[in-house]
Amino acid sequence: MSDAPTFGRYAEIPVDRMTPEQRAGYRFLVDGPRGRLPGPYKVWVHNPQLLHAAAPLGQHFTPGQSSLSEREREIAVLIITSRWHSAYPIAAHEKRGVEVGLPAAAVEAIIAGLPTSFPDAREQGVYELAMALAAGRLVPQGLYDRAVSVLGHESVTDIIVLMGYYTAVSLTMNFYAVPAGSPGLAR
Repeated sequence: MSDAPTFGRYAEIPVDRMTPEQRAGYRFLVDGPRGRLPGPYKVWVHNPQLLHAAAPLGQHFTPGQSSLSEREREIAVLIITSRWHSAYPIAAHEKRGVEVGLPAAAVEAIIAGLPTSFPDAREQGVYELAMALAAGRLVPQGLYDRAVSVLGHESVTDIIVLMGYYTAVSLTMNFYAVPAGSPGLAR
């Protein structure tokens, strides 16, 4: 492995220097439904067992695979990545949030930790639930009742697990000090 960092503090492994297991994990992502090696997977490829465990979960949250709309997904992702002050995913999802039609002012408010609201009841439910969870707060009965009523248990659990997944993404990016927009190795 090269000593020179290529992705924040992390020195990515060139494909020709990967172990057979790492190369298989790399090919699994690049030749599979993702067609690329996205942000955290540039690091996670170092641990092929983890990569094979994380990839299906990440795939579940691609557009059209979970119970969440793209806008709902981006609200939760922006809240949790902002909670962890993780520059790489915040920058990527700030852009994506606006692309999927979230108001720029709402996206900016979420990133800045300021209050915002959404006229759509489901989006407001995602916002309230994600804000409470990201703040490490107990979910009061009224919020629980509203979330289950508006979102249903399938979407509530998708939000919870999505936030856990993006906590892992954020902590990975933070540990390796990956700056916003870092391209990593050309592959």
